[in-house]
Amino acid sequence: MENLAVFHGPIGMEEGERRLAKDGRDGCYLVRTSDTVPGSFCLCVRCGGYVYTYRLHRDSQGQWAAETTPGVEKRYFRHIKNLISAFQKPGQGLAMPLLY
Repeated sequence: MENLAVFHGPIGMEEGERRLAKDGRDGCYLVRTSDTVPGSFCLCVRCGGYVYTYRLHRDSQGQWAAETTPGVEKRYFRHIKNLISAFQKPGQGLAMPLLY
């Protein structure tokens, strides 16, 4: 995870929201360490002035998934970079595609 350019480490929710607000563009995103669930990460994306947070986790086989909008089938990826690439397209269960 540390090799990922969008990974900001254990910055907490408020700092993550501050950084995305500073960028100011809908579709800007970052990944941070979860401050409530040990061993999990959060994918945060800005949309319409709000920051939406999606929990990222690994399954027992080491594949990555994101908790998305209810009703959207959960998808698993071997690498976090593949998960991010998939969510750069519209209609994948996030409030906004990952753009910046």
